[in-house]
Amino acid sequence: MERRELRAALSAAGVADGYYRIEGVHEPAPTPPDFLFLRQASDGAWETGAYERGSYEVIARHPSEPAACAHLFHLLVP
Repeated sequence: MERRELRAALSAAGVADGYYRIEGVHEPAPTPPDFLFLRQASDGAWETGAYERGSYEVIARHPSEPAACAHLFHLLVP
């Protein structure tokens, strides 16, 4: 799955918009105080992590967009 498909899957699963941010696809405004994220790193890898108290913390790095999307989905949908 790619980022747009992930956004659709999370919406279909009933995950609230403020719980996550997907770079270039879903960037809630105003920015929530805490959320999980998916973004592409400067070296081309994909990262999933948590934003808390104004700081990004990478939980995992992934070699591909589909792998990162799957990880974020499983973090948000048990």
